[in-house]
Amino acid sequence: MLSNAEVRTKVLDIIADIALDDDVTGIKDEVALREQLDLDSMDFLDIVMELKKRHKIEVPQEDYPRLATMASCVEYLAPKFNQ
Repeated sequence: MLSNAEVRTKVLDIIADIALDDDVTGIKDEVALREQLDLDSMDFLDIVMELKKRHKIEVPQEDYPRLATMASCVEYLAPKFNQ
């Protein structure tokens, strides 16, 4: 069973691999990721694809808004990591 902190780290690892020019160490949990990082739609899709590839987690398109902030990512993904 992964803790929320571990889920957050796994998401940060993916973001760090995609947003190579961004420093992910200071990401705030409640601020939209797109406001903090230079992410475009393709980067966002890459994050979703990496979740699937690395962790076998499917994120349906209608759930994309639930990945807007780090806090909402962890809240949404934690149960999926722990299935």
